[in-house]
Amino acid sequence: MPDAQPVLHDKFHRLVERAQRQQPVATAVAHPCDEVSLESAVEAAKLKLIVPILVGPAARLRDVATRAKLDIGAFEIVDAEHSHDSAAKAVALVRSARAEALMKGSLHTDELMGAVVSRDAGLRTARRISHCFIMDVPGHSTALVITDAAVNIAPTLDEKVDIVQNAIDLVHAMGVSDARVAILSAMETVNAKVPSTLEAAALCKMADRGQITGAQLDGPLALDNAISPEAAAIKKIASPVAGRANVLVVPDLEAGNMLAKSLTFLAGADAAGIVLGARVPIILTSRADALLTRLASCAVALMVAAWQRSTAFR
Repeated sequence: MPDAQPVLHDKFHRLVERAQRQQPVATAVAHPCDEVSLESAVEAAKLKLIVPILVGPAARLRDVATRAKLDIGAFEIVDAEHSHDSAAKAVALVRSARAEALMKGSLHTDELMGAVVSRDAGLRTARRISHCFIMDVPGHSTALVITDAAVNIAPTLDEKVDIVQNAIDLVHAMGVSDARVAILSAMETVNAKVPSTLEAAALCKMADRGQITGAQLDGPLALDNAISPEAAAIKKIASPVAGRANVLVVPDLEAGNMLAKSLTFLAGADAAGIVLGARVPIILTSRADALLTRLASCAVALMVAAWQRSTAFR
């Protein structure tokens, strides 16, 4: 009898089911003016993950809904002139405490994030804003968080402290008590000629001193040593993280982007995405994402919003 095939993306299904134990979160959806982004909001509302407030040109939103046969009659619509106006008004809904999450529609990510990071009218906190991919890799036992592969291009050591802490908080918000963070490099030994190994060692020592909290850190670790117990054993790396990491901190955006896309296109992984470090979680979806992936991003945002509420994070 042939071996049973693994269930693809079962971790995202479990993620959605876990999120549904919480009350849906009021979410400002910025400019959902195409079928994919509007469908994301409608389906997430059906699953009681979000309560959408649709922000965009009202006539255009209704036209998209009619053509796509999507029922938006129960949703509040905030009329906006264009995409930049949609982003500003969606952020304003958060600032006025009418929404606890922000969701990207069919506008460019730069437009939305420009409104988010505005010094006068944005959603900045003391934390550095960073992005996390939550990867559902078929055949891997747990979801993998990869950070930062989308926002910070070449983060400094100080910025990496916030990037790591954001990811740790995400893991806790998702209901995982044991956050195991691997600081990745090309090798598992400290080498003065490879700056990422020095930063990895510094981050681990900062965690020892309480400057990063809520997780076990190890690094530098090469990717194989971070996620493969066999590889870690061969290299004789003994730590609670090596071979068992559930958070992968990459040296820079280029490395993170290549890692995430390699898992997606070579290993068949799906990647939910969320931006952290602002006042509220920000759902970034792509038109190329499968519906389940978009819903998983909404589920993660719901759990983060609930966690922030319970911890008075701002």
